[in-house]
Amino acid sequence: GWAIVTGDGIVADGGETIGRTTNNRAEYEALVRALEAARDYGLDEVDVRGDSQLIVKQVRGEWNANDPDLKEYRIRVRQLLDGFERWSLEHVPREINERADELANEALDDA
Repeated sequence: GWAIVTGDGIVADGGETIGRTTNNRAEYEALVRALEAARDYGLDEVDVRGDSQLIVKQVRGEWNANDPDLKEYRIRVRQLLDGFERWSLEHVPREINERADELANEALDDA
């Protein structure tokens, strides 16, 4: 799941089922959808907080993406991030990422 939070609160969120996939692909898909929503909302800057250390480190270039699908996701995420005037990406514990985790669990329950 994902959520866009501004100083005014949550402006958009989502958590959709995407079929059978790996947790890493699901994390990347949620990140892509969140960044597309932030772009469509007209935000110039994004501070991304994700609970997947693998995704955060791959996108920041600290770890390689060996899986071909994850490489494609990484490229797509970097393209989206480059569309913002400023962006940051940091790893946070799942407990701090509560809303996104709730949405992901709701989507799994609906599957």
